[in-house]
Amino acid sequence: MDVSPLLPLRPPMAFSGFLPTGALLDSLIHISNEVSSMEKFPFVQVRNTSTMIRRIKLLSSLFEEIQETNTKLPPSSILCLTELFSVIQRVKLVIQGCKDGSCLWNLMQIEYISKQFYVLVKEMGRALDILPLSLLHITTDIREQVELLHKQAKRAELIVDNRELQRRDDLLRLMASNNEKNSKNKGFVDFDKVKDLLSDIGLRDPLDYEEEISKLEAEAQRQAGTGGLIVVSNINNLISLVSHAKSLIFSSNKETEKVKGSSAHYSLTALRNFDLSSSSQMIVTNVPDEFRCPISLDLMRDPVIVSSGHTYDRTSIAQWINSGHHTCPKSGQRLIHMALIPNYALKSLVHQWCQENNIPLIEHPSSSLSESERSSSGRRNSSENAIDHLSAAKAAVDAVKMTAEFLVGKLATGSPEIQRQAAYELRLLAKTGMDNRRIIAEAGAIPFLVTLLSSQDPKIQENAVTALLNLSIFDNNKILLMAAGAVEKIVDVLESGKNMEARENAAAAIFSLSMIDDCKVSIGGHPRAIAGLVSLLREGTSTGKRDAATALINLAVYNINRASVVAAGAVPLLIDLLMDDKAGITDDALALLALLLGCHEGLEEIRKSRVLVPLLVDLLRFGSPKGKENAITLLLGLCKDGGEEVAGRLLMNPRSIPSLRSLAADGSLRARRKADALLRLLNRCCSHSRNPVG
Repeated sequence: MDVSPLLPLRPPMAFSGFLPTGALLDSLIHISNEVSSMEKFPFVQVRNTSTMIRRIKLLSSLFEEIQETNTKLPPSSILCLTELFSVIQRVKLVIQGCKDGSCLWNLMQIEYISKQFYVLVKEMGRALDILPLSLLHITTDIREQVELLHKQAKRAELIVDNRELQRRDDLLRLMASNNEKNSKNKGFVDFDKVKDLLSDIGLRDPLDYEEEISKLEAEAQRQAGTGGLIVVSNINNLISLVSHAKSLIFSSNKETEKVKGSSAHYSLTALRNFDLSSSSQMIVTNVPDEFRCPISLDLMRDPVIVSSGHTYDRTSIAQWINSGHHTCPKSGQRLIHMALIPNYALKSLVHQWCQENNIPLIEHPSSSLSESERSSSGRRNSSENAIDHLSAAKAAVDAVKMTAEFLVGKLATGSPEIQRQAAYELRLLAKTGMDNRRIIAEAGAIPFLVTLLSSQDPKIQENAVTALLNLSIFDNNKILLMAAGAVEKIVDVLESGKNMEARENAAAAIFSLSMIDDCKVSIGGHPRAIAGLVSLLREGTSTGKRDAATALINLAVYNINRASVVAAGAVPLLIDLLMDDKAGITDDALALLALLLGCHEGLEEIRKSRVLVPLLVDLLRFGSPKGKENAITLLLGLCKDGGEEVAGRLLMNPRSIPSLRSLAADGSLRARRKADALLRLLNRCCSHSRNPVG
C-alpha cells in the first residue's frame, strides 16, 4: 500500500578478469556492520527488521573471511558479491526508512514494506545461487552457515505481522467510522481507541507527537511532487488526527500550545470533516473524476501507483505494460521500474463512495483478500506476483550479461584451468532463472560449451554438459543446441563420459531436448542415442537410471522410436529393475514397458518373460496409483490378441483375481475401467469351466 516507488537497484560494479576485490569487500563489510549495529528497532516491521539483520550479520562473517584469504575471486563470485552489496544497501535504506519515517505512514504501508523485505530476501537467495562456494577458501563452519542461509532465503515467505496489520486496519476503521459523526460536529467519537493505537506505535508523550507531526509534514512535502493529491490529502488527515489527539490527551500540558502555529489551526476543521475525500464528492451520483482510471475512464476498483506517481486501475495498467509499453500513459515519463504499488488510501475512498452511493463493488481477485487471507499473504499466488513484478531491474540484467560475456571469452581463449572454472560458473549462472539462460545463450556460450564436451578433463566435460543441460530448460535454447550439433557430442558423453555425473547429466539433457516434438524424432534417429540411454539404465546410479528412463519414456512417445528401444535390449533390463528396490524407478520402468507394449516388437519381447506376470499382480496390490495403472495396462495388453497363454498363467495365480477385483472397486477411473475389461476377458477364457470369474 506504499505510494512511493520501489528502491532502485544499485548499478553493478564493473570488473575485468580475475581482479583483486578489496574495495568491494571493504564496502560490503562496512555496510554490513552499519546494518548489524542498528540498535533501536522501529515500532513497525520489528520482525522483518530483526530477521534481516541476523541474515546480514552472518553474511558479514563470510565477507570478512573472504577478505582474510586475500585471494582473487572468480567472476561469478564478484557478480554475487556485487548483487549482495546492492541488496544490503537497499536493506539499510528500508530499515532506516522504517526508523526515521512516520510511524503512522509506515503503518499505512505495512503490506508494501513487508513485500520490500520479502523481495530483498529473495534477491539475496538469487545472488547466493551463483556463489561458487567450492571455489572459495573459507572454513567449513562459514560454508555450512551460508548454505543454510541460502536454503532459508529460497524458502522464505512474505511476513506481514498480524498485530501490525490489525493496527493498520483499526486505523482505517476508525477513520471510516468517524467520517459521518465528525461531519456532524460530534467531536472525536473514538478518542480512547485513537489514544491506544498511537501509544502502541510509540507516541506516548508530547515530544513523540510533535516528532510524528514533523515526519508526516516532511512526508507530505516529499509526496507533493509524485504522490498525487489524494495521497497528500491523506497525510494531511493523519497530521490532523495526531494534532487533535495531542491537544486532547495533553490539554493540561503547556506543550500543547507549541503546535498551534504549525498544524493545530486546521485540526478541528479537518477532523469535523474527517473523510478521505470532500463531502460534496460523497453525494455525487456520477463517478468523481479522481476515481476514474485515466486509461479506461471507468471506476478504479483496484487502484495502483506506477513509478511516475500516477494512479491507474490495476487491470488497465497491467495490460498497458504487458503490451510492451514502458512509459506512464498520462505523463509520457519513462517508468524506472514496473512495480504496481497498491494505493490503499484511494481504494478505501472508492469503497466508501461505492457503499454510500449503493454501487456494487466487484473487486479483482488479487484485491479481494479477507482478513484471514491477508494474514497469510506470504502464500499469494504467482499471478499476483507476476503483475506486481513485471520485469527484472535493468541493472541486474546488465550485470548478468557482463558476467556471461566475460566467461564466454574465457571459454574461448582461456587455459584448461580457466575453461574449467568458467564452465563451472556458467553452470551455476544457468541454474537460476530463464533470463540468465537467455542471456548466456545470447553471449555465444553454446558453441563453446559444445566444443568442451570433447575435453579430456573430466571436470571440464562435466561442467560443460551440466551447463548445457541448464541452458536447455529455456525452450529457445533447445533449438540453438540442436543447430550447434550438440546431440552428437552429448551422446558421446552419454556413452563414454569421463565420470558418471557427466553421463547422467547428458541423459537429463537428452530428456530436456526431447520435450520438443521435432527433437524426439531427431534424437530417436541418432544411431547411438537410445543405445546409450539403455546402457546408462544398466550401469548408472539410481539418479542416472531415472534420468535414462525418463528420457526413454519421452522418446518412446513417438511410435517410430519404440522399436529402437526394444532392439537396444531395454525390455529384460526394465523387468529386472522392477525387482530392484534399490534402483527406485519402478513407476518409470512400468511406464516405459507400457509404451513399448504399443509396438509389435515390444509386445513379443515382453511376452517372453516368465517372471513379469506375477510381478505385475503384486504391483496391482502394493504399487503406487500410477504404477497400478501401468501394471493393469500391461496385463490387459498381454492378454489381448493371442495372449491366451498369458491369460492362463494369470488365472493360475491365486492372487490375480482378488487383486483385479480390488482394483476394479477402489482404483482410479482408468485403472477401474481396465480392470473390468481384464476380468471380462478372463471370464471368457474360462467360460467353459465350472468356475467363471467376474
